[in-house]
Amino acid sequence: MAAAGVTEFLPKEYGYVALTLVGYCILNIWMSIQVVKARKKYNVPYPTLYAVESENKQASLFNCVQRGHQNSLEMMPVFFMLMVLGGLRHPCIAAALGAFFIFTRYFYFSGYATGDPKKRLTIGKYGFLCIFGLMGCTISLGITLLRA
Repeated sequence: MAAAGVTEFLPKEYGYVALTLVGYCILNIWMSIQVVKARKKYNVPYPTLYAVESENKQASLFNCVQRGHQNSLEMMPVFFMLMVLGGLRHPCIAAALGAFFIFTRYFYFSGYATGDPKKRLTIGKYGFLCIFGLMGCTISLGITLLRA
C-alpha cells in the first residue's frame, strides 16, 4: 500500500501510536538483554525458564528478573491491541497513555529485578491506569463505529 493510501485512511497523528509501539519493542529488547545477563550472573542455563531454589541458591534473584520480563510479555498483546484500536479514534491520547505505560513498565521491571517483588509496584502499578485509559479510547472507537 502506498503511503498516500495509508494517510487517507489513518489520521496523521496515528504516527505517534506507531512510534509508541516501537518504543515498547525497544523496552522489551532491553528487558531480554537483562534476562540474558541474569542467566550468566546467576548461572541459569537455557532452556531453563525458572531456576529452582534446591538447585541454585540465587534462584529467587534470577526468577525476579525473568518474571519481570515475562509479565511484560504477557501484557504486550493487550497493550498493542488497545493501542492499535484506541489510537484510531484518539491517536494523541493513546500515544500519551502508551508512552506513560512504557515508563511504568520500565520501573515495574527494574523494581522486580532487585529481587524484592514488592518494589515492582512503586511506580509500576500506575501502568494499569494507562491500560484502563486505552480501554476507554477503544470503547470510544467501538461506539463511534456503531453510531456511524
